[in-house]
Amino acid sequence: TGSSRILSDSHGILDAVAQVMTDYPNIVVRIEGHTDSQGGDESNLRLSRERADAVFTYLVGRGIDMTRMETEGVGESRPIDTNRTARGRLNNRRVEFHIVEN
Repeated sequence: TGSSRILSDSHGILDAVAQVMTDYPNIVVRIEGHTDSQGGDESNLRLSRERADAVFTYLVGRGIDMTRMETEGVGESRPIDTNRTARGRLNNRRVEFHIVEN
C-alpha cells in the first residue's frame, strides 16, 4: 500500500512502454504517480512522487533518454475509483502515462 517499489507484475507493461518510446523517438511523456486516500496529504504526495520517480528510473534503465520524460506526483487528488473499499483503493494506487509532446 505505502510503497513505491515496482511490482514484478508491472515489468511487462513498463517494458512495452519503453518499446513504444523507442519506436516513436519524438514522444515525450509525463509519468504521474497516484495514491489512495489512506495516510496524510503530505505523505501521499511524497509517495506519489516516489512512484513516478521509480517508473522514470526503470525506463531510463531500459535506455529511454531522461529528457523525454517528466514526473509528477498528484497524491490522492485524482481517484479513479472509490476509496471506501480495498479494491477501489488498489485501483487508485497507480502510475499513469500522458503524452505531452509528439
